Amino acid sequence: MLLHQVRSRGHQVTVLAYDGMSLFEMGIVTEVFGLPRPEFDRAWYDLTICAETPGPVRVIGGAALHTEHGLDTFAAAGTLIVPGVPDVRADPSPALVAALRAAHSRGARVMSICSGVFALAAAGLLDGRRATTHWRYAEALRSRHPAVDVDADVLYIDHGDVLTSAGSAAGLDLCLHVIRRDHGPSVANMVARRLVVQPHRDGGQAQFIEAPMPDEPDDDRLSRSMEWALGNLTEPITVETLARRAHMSERTYLRHFARATGTTPIRWLINQRVQASLALLEATGTPIEEVAAAVGFESTVTYRHHFGQAMRTSPSAYRRAFHG
Repeated sequence: MLLHQVRSRGHQVTVLAYDGMSLFEMGIVTEVFGLPRPEFDRAWYDLTICAETPGPVRVIGGAALHTEHGLDTFAAAGTLIVPGVPDVRADPSPALVAALRAAHSRGARVMSICSGVFALAAAGLLDGRRATTHWRYAEALRSRHPAVDVDADVLYIDHGDVLTSAGSAAGLDLCLHVIRRDHGPSVANMVARRLVVQPHRDGGQAQFIEAPMPDEPDDDRLSRSMEWALGNLTEPITVETLARRAHMSERTYLRHFARATGTTPIRWLINQRVQASLALLEATGTPIEEVAAAVGFESTVTYRHHFGQAMRTSPSAYRRAFHG
């Protein structure tokens, strides 16, 4: 359970703008938390863009945005988001560090996207905890903040009161994860559909994501075999089965599959079965044994093993967290 529930008048969210920032991370936050959602019969979020010093903030591309809200407003919210820092080699300002500490001390939820983790680490909010960031900043984070347990192999990490995410697009996964925590999977899935993105990528998923479908124009046979597999997950499926569907030898199929997806057919198939089980865990009370069989795993033990590897949790724990 998170420590912070959505308030009836709209949970207050603030995001910190800074000179030289890219608008992509800011856009993620405003799209998820800033747009009104009248289609949901509930109080939504109330977003405010802040800056360390109220006024114009220069952004990449020669433009500027203007905000009247400073660190006092930033620190007063129920959820604070730091989408990045100007320089990972420089210390954040004492004023920002103080604002983050004060907000966290009174129970606010503090989040970072990409390099924003450096501000949270400087404030001491990650000491003794796992945290993630973009893989290219991982070594710098370890070097500058040795008390932080840096895990660069995941999309995001949720400690309840402090949340960190990897590279820019992983910030979107984290924001959708927060909606799932605050409002449940059905609402999060509806928001994801409006954004035309995958409803859920678990935080434990690797930053380098295997392509779900081949993108080579001459791989129609491969695509059709994968589409067939997705529609027949409950059946016993082997490499031989898929190769026969693609009218290839097993050796040729394995070579084409690896080139198109970066993984093996069996690893891909296991991941698809795990992903297919999420909806059953979220929306039904179907016993775990039946969920495993429904998505094609030969045994519950095998299902639990692969689920744990992919999702960094158990099917039962996942259901407790996300069951609607």
